[in-house]
Amino acid sequence: MTPLLIEEAAAALATAQRSGKYLAPLRETYDQLSIDDAYAIQRVNTERRLAEGRRVVGCKIGLTSVAVQKQLGVDQPDFGMLFDDMGYGDGEPIPSSILTQPKVESEVAFVIGRDMTMDNPTQVDVLNAIEYALPALEIVGSRIADWNIRITDTIGDNASSSAYVLGTIPRKLSEFDLRLCGMVMERRGEPVSVGAGAACLGNPVNAVVWLARTMASLGQPLKAGDLVLSGALGPMVPVVPGDVFETRIHGLGSVRAVFEPLSKNEVRS
Repeated sequence: MTPLLIEEAAAALATAQRSGKYLAPLRETYDQLSIDDAYAIQRVNTERRLAEGRRVVGCKIGLTSVAVQKQLGVDQPDFGMLFDDMGYGDGEPIPSSILTQPKVESEVAFVIGRDMTMDNPTQVDVLNAIEYALPALEIVGSRIADWNIRITDTIGDNASSSAYVLGTIPRKLSEFDLRLCGMVMERRGEPVSVGAGAACLGNPVNAVVWLARTMASLGQPLKAGDLVLSGALGPMVPVVPGDVFETRIHGLGSVRAVFEPLSKNEVRS
C-alpha cells in the first residue's frame, strides 16, 4: 500500500471510532493490504493519539488463545498499543460512549520492572524483567462492522482494543502457577467463560517473550513500567451496557468490570 492509502485507512478507523459507523473490512477495501501495512496503519493512529496528548503505557497481545483464534479465523498473535486513557479501576464504571461492538476477555497482566533492550530476549530475560502480575479484564472492540475481521483488519485497528480493567493486588510470579492457574469469568454471577493460563500460547510468559522479541526487533523494546496484557485465557464474551463481569484467576485474584447503562438520550437515539 502507498503512504497515502495507509493514511486514508487510518483516518477511516479514527472516524469510525468517533462516529460509531463501522467500516467494511480493511482487507476488502485495500486488497493489497499486508501485515506490515496493517502495522503501519496502526502506527499512524498511535502518532495521532500521542499528538492529542495521550501517553503509551504498554502493549496488549492479541490472538494468543486457540479458542479466540478459532472465533476470528486467525493463527498467530498480534499486538497493539495501550494508552493512559484506556485503563479503568476495579469496579469503576465504564462509559458506554467508549464501547465499539464490545466484548470482554480475562487475562493476566504483567508490569515490567526493568528494560529489555537486548536484541533477542529469552524466557529468562522476561522472567527476570517482570515485576509482578495482576488479574485483568480487557474490553476489546472493533471498528470493523460485525467483527468481520482477519489478522490484517485487527492489527490495523490497534489489535481491536478499547479498554482494560486491572486488579489491585500485585502478585510475584513465584506466588502462583501461570500455566495451570484456572480462570472463570462471570456475568452477574453466571459463568460465561472458563480457561487457564495454558490457553495463552501454552503459558502467558510465552506470549510476553513473543512480544519482547517483536518489540526489540522494531527498535521499541519493553521498558521498566510498561504494562503488558498477555492475551485471553478463554473465549471472549459480548458486552451490553449495564453488564457487570467478574473474573477470578486461581492464585492471582479477581477483578470486576462494570459497564454503565445507556442514558435516556442514548436509548431514544
